[in-house]
Amino acid sequence: MLAVPFLVGMWLGRPSWQHVPLLVAWLLGYMTAFHLEQYLRLRRISRNPKAPGRHVRPLVTFGAVLVVIGGGLAVAHPWLLLAAVAMAPFFAVNLWYAWRNDERALLNGLVAVFPACGMLLVSLYLGGGILGDGWRGAVACLLYFAGTVFYVKTMIRERGNRDFYRISVAYHVVALGISAFLNPFLTIAFALFLLRAVFLPGRSLRPGQVGMIEMGCCVLLMALLLI
Repeated sequence: MLAVPFLVGMWLGRPSWQHVPLLVAWLLGYMTAFHLEQYLRLRRISRNPKAPGRHVRPLVTFGAVLVVIGGGLAVAHPWLLLAAVAMAPFFAVNLWYAWRNDERALLNGLVAVFPACGMLLVSLYLGGGILGDGWRGAVACLLYFAGTVFYVKTMIRERGNRDFYRISVAYHVVALGISAFLNPFLTIAFALFLLRAVFLPGRSLRPGQVGMIEMGCCVLLMALLLI
């Protein structure tokens, strides 16, 4: 989810050396957010007073490097600050769910998808692309990754929950219809995404196998977005 929108946006625009520090900053932002979320969660629920402290050093380290690299990018491209501000509300929601020790909530997973898919537009614009050329790709990524939130839950945490299974299938039917409007070629991928949402839940697949299938889906989506 972190890499696909970024890479699609980079190739839809014009790949440049500036994408390297942007990608590093993006990954650092994710790692900083992860350790901050864990710190807040453990401060609230852990009986071991030392548990939250394990996340302080990586939080400070990743955060400090992020400030340096992100600050340099912001000086060169001030519009990146607007992108960061746009992502902040989604980050705040994720922090709130972490504080509540409810990170696996459906809404929390869906909220996390938005800034990740928005990086397609950021990466595209940094390479000199036109934002209007990227919105279809961003929406396609949003449809796919939001669908994975539903689908993966039917495979693991909501396994055997028929109501949630129906919701997941219904979502994928709608996503298939929207994909046809975005780009007819995308219906190839979204038809397959629908089939896996229909037929794979209930099968004896390990989490690693589920992950491998999703990697294949990501490659297919990227290929169709770039043709």
